Amino acid sequence: MSLAQFSIEADGPERLRACGELGFATAAEALRAGLALLAKGGRCTVDLGGVSAADSAGLAVLVEWLAASAERGGSLTFEAAPAQLRAIARISDLEPLLFGQSGD
Repeated sequence: MSLAQFSIEADGPERLRACGELGFATAAEALRAGLALLAKGGRCTVDLGGVSAADSAGLAVLVEWLAASAERGGSLTFEAAPAQLRAIARISDLEPLLFGQSGD
């Protein structure tokens, strides 16, 4: 049995790349790691294309990162969100906040 793993790292100027499972088992560490990488007052894009699984706890992490970025005077956008995460955001009425207007 393998333990869930998540990582987030800088992927160039104003870019972060997230990989692994973003869920209940990894949410606390994911929140800390993401907050540590968010710059004050800057723009940042988080590439979620490497996220292999997500749940509502992972969605909460994205909301917290977004709020922290705004509090620091910055802006945060997410790209390449997996369908599972977008679906959870959609049923939670958070899709426009996190991912902009849906093209569906």
